[in-house]
Amino acid sequence: MTYREITCKSAINKLGKSRLPYRYDLNIYRGCQHGCRYCFALYSHQYMESADFYGEIFVKTNIAEQLEVQLKSPGWKGQVINIGGVTDSYQPAEAGYRLMPRVLELMIKYKNPVIISTKSDLILRDFDLIGKLASLTYVNVAATITTPDEGLRQRLEPGAVSSERRFAMLDAFRKTKASRGLHVMPVIPLLTDSRQSLEQLFLRGKECGVSYLLAEPLNLRGRTRDAFWDFIRRCYPGLLEDLQELYGSGRLDRAYLYRLYRLLAELRKTYGLSADFLGSMKALSERDNQRGGQQLSLF
Repeated sequence: MTYREITCKSAINKLGKSRLPYRYDLNIYRGCQHGCRYCFALYSHQYMESADFYGEIFVKTNIAEQLEVQLKSPGWKGQVINIGGVTDSYQPAEAGYRLMPRVLELMIKYKNPVIISTKSDLILRDFDLIGKLASLTYVNVAATITTPDEGLRQRLEPGAVSSERRFAMLDAFRKTKASRGLHVMPVIPLLTDSRQSLEQLFLRGKECGVSYLLAEPLNLRGRTRDAFWDFIRRCYPGLLEDLQELYGSGRLDRAYLYRLYRLLAELRKTYGLSADFLGSMKALSERDNQRGGQQLSLF
């Protein structure tokens, strides 16, 4: 593993047009040690002139200083910031660099709402800081969990912690005012899409009392597509032909999508888990508005 310390000109970046319910993100690291075989962010290392997304990690050592410059700027209106949307802020590098506590302390100082997405229970190290921030403004803690099968999980996400440890993390945050989300993303055809697999994830989400559950199928494009096919050839060669047929046009087969979304809708009804990511965010905004406070700004 190689770490490259770099500096950034800005900590908060504005996103382009998207369907996401936020417009700003913050990523402490470039590259990710979790090694997910389906990672959509592989393309981002081309800007670093590096081909090793999993093994060459770039660390923005001045992230906290640049963050404060932006948060205290008169032009900043306290919009929701998504932390770790491209690369996980709690990947193993964070255990040594400890940059997230400084980021969270600034979010507390400026009472800025955040979304934190992770596949690691290292986030529990910062439990008190996140709990304090959640008492001041909107905080969402989301865990991405793709399968209850630990053997499959180790192949798909070799550098991440077990799915059960992620569920335990979500359960621990019950003690805070943070919203908690389960992201079953991606659902991978022929690997993680069985009724039994998805039902176990819904059940565990229900047991943990998550605020919502999002589920989306695997998209294959760019470097992700090539890397995923290489993984399937090595580990599941018997599935290669069927998978490539499902993605034959470049997009996932429509009939397959219909069946998947019908199953997900059935499971939502059975387990009472909403897909309304914005529900708790809107509720907090309305509450603060009624109290005469600053309304939460999404964009």
